[in-house]
Amino acid sequence: MRVFVTGGTGLIGSAVIAELLRNGHTVLALARSDASALAAETAGAEPLRGALADLDILRAGVARADGVIHLAFGNDFSSPEAVARSVAEESAALAALGEELVGSDRPFVTVSGTPWVPGRVSTEADPLPTDGPVGGRGRAVTAVLGLASRGVRSTAVRMPRTVHHQGAGGFAGLLTDIARRTGVSGYPGDGAQRWPAVHALDAAVLFRLALEQAEAGTSWHAVADEGDEVRDIAAVIGRRLGLPVRSVPTETFGPLGQIFATDQPSSSAHTRQALGWEPKHPGLLEDLENIHR
Repeated sequence: MRVFVTGGTGLIGSAVIAELLRNGHTVLALARSDASALAAETAGAEPLRGALADLDILRAGVARADGVIHLAFGNDFSSPEAVARSVAEESAALAALGEELVGSDRPFVTVSGTPWVPGRVSTEADPLPTDGPVGGRGRAVTAVLGLASRGVRSTAVRMPRTVHHQGAGGFAGLLTDIARRTGVSGYPGDGAQRWPAVHALDAAVLFRLALEQAEAGTSWHAVADEGDEVRDIAAVIGRRLGLPVRSVPTETFGPLGQIFATDQPSSSAHTRQALGWEPKHPGLLEDLENIHR
């Protein structure tokens, strides 16, 4: 299968491209810069120059592909306005990609976050939140899944709060960056809230399986660790960086502070049973041992 991939040179995307190529697919990768184009080409993919906001380029990529995996996101969490811009840009891109696929029965795999459900572990059957700082993303992904009724084999791989590799990535990576900047490895509240996690290489396998096997309109959880307590994550970060570990105000974490403070464990039991996905790489706390000062 020839697969058009957006966000193919990021932490998750580079792992996805390698997984696709290793399993006999070819890749056309959106590349927003010369450096990204070179990275995609070096990895074995064909680069397509353009940014997520270039809707005509996205449509051209779809026209040249047998399937689409969407991973690109602005990832600017510096302010509520920046988050809103990233969500709006992605929503427009998803709409353009989806419309180009209507009636083709081609697979369209998009990405979202695992939902949180008060008082219990979330599952693949739970709906995505459509309010809050990234509620627009939930609405856009729900619309993509709705394309199942219009001849698109649309599916969503829901990613946990931390997708990690060699100690970097996700919410835990943001905790590490904040710890380096402030001199304290902090956590909100009492730190008992739980975050799910997955290794990037395990997540890549699930994206491939969803592309190849998933039925239209379905959602899947790329969750290896159901929920690590945030104070345990902060403790490893503090020890590796030689910094004190303690509770800090929620405002320390900027626009994502309330999300950081939420208990949000998640299960992947259905995903494992239905698609045969089985994580094999190190869990988050073990992988964080790769952090260096």
